[in-house]
This record gives sequence, C-alpha cells and structure tokens, in this order.
Amino acid sequence: MTKNTTPIATLFERAEDYGKTTFNLLKLNAIDKSADIASSLVSRLAVIMTVVFSVLIVSIGMSLWIGKLLGDTFYGFFIIGGFYAFLSIFIHVFRLKWIKYPVSNSIIKKLLQQKKV
Repeated sequence: MTKNTTPIATLFERAEDYGKTTFNLLKLNAIDKSADIASSLVSRLAVIMTVVFSVLIVSIGMSLWIGKLLGDTFYGFFIIGGFYAFLSIFIHVFRLKWIKYPVSNSIIKKLLQQKKV
C-alpha cells in the first residue's frame, strides 16, 4: 500500500520536521549555555566565599595583634576597619574597570563559545 501524498504535502511535512528540530536544537543550546554559565558562577562563588572567610579570620587576628601592640584591642579593630574603608573606596572608584567589564566579557565569551565535538 503506497501513500498518496502530493509533493507539496511532503514538503510541508519536512518543513515542519525541520522547524521542530531547529527549535529543539536552539532549546538544547540555550540549556547548555545556561548550565555552563551557572556552573562557572557557582564555582567562582565558592572560591570567593573561601577567600572572604580567610580574609575575615586573618583580619580578626590582625586586629587583635595590632590592638595588643597598641595597648587596647579596639585600636586594632579601628585600624583594620579604616584599611577596609579605604580599600572599599578604592575599589568603588575602579569598579567598572576591575569588576563590571571583566565579568561582562566573561559571560559574553561563555555565551558565544562554540562547543567542541
């Protein structure tokens, strides 16, 4: 039993299949890129959290040590607090150059990166 279809119907079926396949491919590529970016951000966040906790512990130790050298503990905390205030102002001034642009460029590179097969 043969199928009685016209060439136009066959063409429409193939176009429909092609459209569905293309849509699925785009969806899978979007999922792949999203997963890649999310995993990169999570791994960087883990490293950043480790560094933050290390700096916090070292800062407390430095504050106590400087306070002991100066005679009162709170002097050490004021000095370390002043250092971080100065550092935050410095980072705020250069935030676009040091933080925003590199992060944006990294995300764009991840989005445009071709998958090696």
